[in-house]
This record gives sequence, C-alpha cells and structure tokens, in this order.
Amino acid sequence: MLRSINQLKGAAIDATDGDIGKVRDFYFDDEQWVVRFLVVETGSWLFSRKVLLTPGALRKPATGSQAFATDLSREQVEKSPEIDTQRPVSRQHEQMLLAYYGYPNYWADDITGGLGMAPGRVDGYLTRVINSEVEQRHDRNDDEHLRSCREVEGYHIDAADGEIGHVEDVLVDENWAIRYLVVNTRNWWFGHMALIAPQWIDGIAWASATVSVALTRETIRQAPQYDPSRAPDAAFERQLADYYQQHRA
Repeated sequence: MLRSINQLKGAAIDATDGDIGKVRDFYFDDEQWVVRFLVVETGSWLFSRKVLLTPGALRKPATGSQAFATDLSREQVEKSPEIDTQRPVSRQHEQMLLAYYGYPNYWADDITGGLGMAPGRVDGYLTRVINSEVEQRHDRNDDEHLRSCREVEGYHIDAADGEIGHVEDVLVDENWAIRYLVVNTRNWWFGHMALIAPQWIDGIAWASATVSVALTRETIRQAPQYDPSRAPDAAFERQLADYYQQHRA
C-alpha cells in the first residue's frame, strides 16, 4: 500500500511512556530514494525540540489510527544526539544517531544481506552492528546526501521540451521507499496530476530547485491520471509503468 507523505505529516508518535510529538518532515536518501528519518517535533515536555527517528523504530499504526507507536522511551528521545534539522544531514551525523539508538548502518549491505534499503532493526532493538571498514569508508566521504521531503515539494519539473509543473507530494511504500513524485500540472492542464517514478528522473538540480525528466510535456499530459483521493493499486502501477516505457523520449 502506498502512502502520501503529506497525509503522514502531523501523525502522532508515541513512546512507551507517553507521546513524543508529531511528524513534521521526512529525510530521504537522494541516492537510493528511501526515507531514512522522520523529523518529529516534540511537545512542551521537551520544549518543542525537533528530533530524528528512523522508520525502523515505528510499529504499524492500528486500523483507523494516525498514530505510530515505538519501542522508545521519552528518556531515550530526550538524550538523543542534537542534530540541526534545518540543514541536510551528513553521513557522520547519521552514524552518530544510529549508533545511539543501536541500529545498524543501512548502507552496510554486506552485513544486512542486501536489505540496506529497508530501514529496520536486526535481532532486536538493542543490537548494534558494527563494520569498521564500511564506517571508515564513509567517514572519508562525509557528503551530505539526505534531503528534506518538505524542501522538494514545490520543485519545478523540467520535461524534455520545457517546464511542466511542480512536485506536489511524495508517495512511499510500506518499506518507506519512494515510489513516485506527484506532479501538479495545473498551470498547463487544470486539475491534472501525474506520477513520476525515481527511475524516470534524469537528475535533480538542488541549487535551482528543479527535477529533470526525459519525457515530453505531451507524454506526461497523456499519462494515466493520478487521483489523490485513491491510493494507486497494482493494476494502476502496471499501467503507468507500461505507458512510460513506451513513451521514453
């Protein structure tokens, strides 16, 4: 089942001994297109501080609930490393945060059996997996690579023959992998929403806030239309993939 990032904003996050706060943003890996952290604004109990939590800490919400439970205590959250959520998060900061919570480094595929793209726990909450060779390699290449979903919303979409709209939303699957960017083309076709998968994106220019795709504007206009009131099912996704495969510029 696909979920809208916009609809997940404001979801409550509960600790084992009370509420932690509400989701305000998400950080995703701009190399593998997976949500790695949630930005949670704590309530008055922690002076509305913003903290980062990995999706692996969340349990599935109960049916009809907008709240996520965790295995964390308020004290654990309170003592978590301070990270500036107004800036992209570096690998060094990620290592510090994951080590604090006892989570494995998701980029250590040789440890997790190639499952690094799906954030989660290995052998229990307190298990800490350390691979010094992988950590040292990333320490030497401490590039900022996590991006804010809130930042990407509003980015312009550049088709092969000109601008076509802007990013309206992001859809993620149950493993928090980004499956689609929702593109609003209202400046050209009123009410038309299109979906663009990461594999159809040629590149993102962060400085100019643009997403480039090797598709023409007409191709996007004729694509199966996305209805925000309904989550795309498997049949719609197959139809969408077949359509874009046939119309690559």
